[in-house]
Amino acid sequence: MCLIKEKKLTGKEKLFCFFYAQSRDARGAAAKAGFSVCPERTAAKLLARREVREEINSIAAERETFNDEVRAGYRRLAFGPVTDALRLLFAEEPLSEECMEQLDLMNVSDLKRPKGGGLEIKFFDRIKALEHLSELNQAKTAQEGAVPFYKALERGARALTAAGEEDK
Repeated sequence: MCLIKEKKLTGKEKLFCFFYAQSRDARGAAAKAGFSVCPERTAAKLLARREVREEINSIAAERETFNDEVRAGYRRLAFGPVTDALRLLFAEEPLSEECMEQLDLMNVSDLKRPKGGGLEIKFFDRIKALEHLSELNQAKTAQEGAVPFYKALERGARALTAAGEEDK
């Protein structure tokens, strides 16, 4: 059995992966990562390597997971209930620590007890949350529309690399 030794990525190669996962611009990512001599060729060679593609996929998956969490947070701000905040506001006696732990106050941006007594509760702006959610969804739709184009570019880069290696 022959084991192929996997080459570890250098710092510049990891930077390339990071920039490429963000923009899907191979030449630009190579240039930003510090590959100043023939960034197009360098990018094509890097994209042909399995460990580089795996690193890019890993970074892209992390970004997507984070973006999904952000979208979920904005959804909760835009559509979440305010019943627990109202329960806190109208409680006749202070709630126990255990009861306070169970309250969902995600939509609350500020709590104050004015000197005169009572409780002041400010909520996050639902309209702004909806606007941000809409922007994120539009960006995701635009990115998904560009994916086939970038995949075609990747295939072309791999083909060029393979053709260049055959010529040697």
